[in-house]
Amino acid sequence: MRIVIAGGHGKIALRLERLLADRGHTVVGFIRNPDHANELVAAGAEPVLCDLERASVEEVVEHLVGADAVVFAAGAGPDSTRERTMTVDFGGAVLLADAAEDAGVRRYVIVSSMGASTRPPADTDPDFALYLKAKGEADEDLRSRGALDLTILRPGRLTDDPGTGLIALSESEGRGAIRRDDVAAILAELVTEPGTIGKTLEVVGGDVPVAEAVKYAGAKPRP
Repeated sequence: MRIVIAGGHGKIALRLERLLADRGHTVVGFIRNPDHANELVAAGAEPVLCDLERASVEEVVEHLVGADAVVFAAGAGPDSTRERTMTVDFGGAVLLADAAEDAGVRRYVIVSSMGASTRPPADTDPDFALYLKAKGEADEDLRSRGALDLTILRPGRLTDDPGTGLIALSESEGRGAIRRDDVAAILAELVTEPGTIGKTLEVVGGDVPVAEAVKYAGAKPRP
């Protein structure tokens, strides 16, 4: 497959690029900073300069021609402005979806966040509440598109601890942490698992091997 990853220099994306390249896929990663290109090359990916905050739909379409799937793994990050949270986490996901539709790329996997579809508690940090809002609105926009074969992945709290390869994955999981290594491994399975199309899946650390958990999630009827 030819797989295009938005947010190609992100912590999850770099891990995912290595996994997909090792499996023989052609991987393209969108980056905003040309200084990051060498890191993508080292991960086995082709770096492409494409800033989803500034690019037009037509420009993104050019980079998606011939792709079999897209993965939205971009994020403004915790140190960004509130404005960028909306332009990246919401606007970027929507722009990529618009371009995927125009380019005829149906498979779309997005990294969302646990809690994106619920109102956060009143004492939630305002910046994090806005992040959840942006993620939730992006998810809803993508779900409304009949031209996309969409899977939404909602991880719990992300950590950089070494992956275990063991997870808990379903439509609803309790709060918990998940290692970025394991999120990348899940995405590598999801992008080629058609049974998860149309599903929103939450994931935390658990006791089921990644491939087995994704296969089981794909076998279950859609809610």
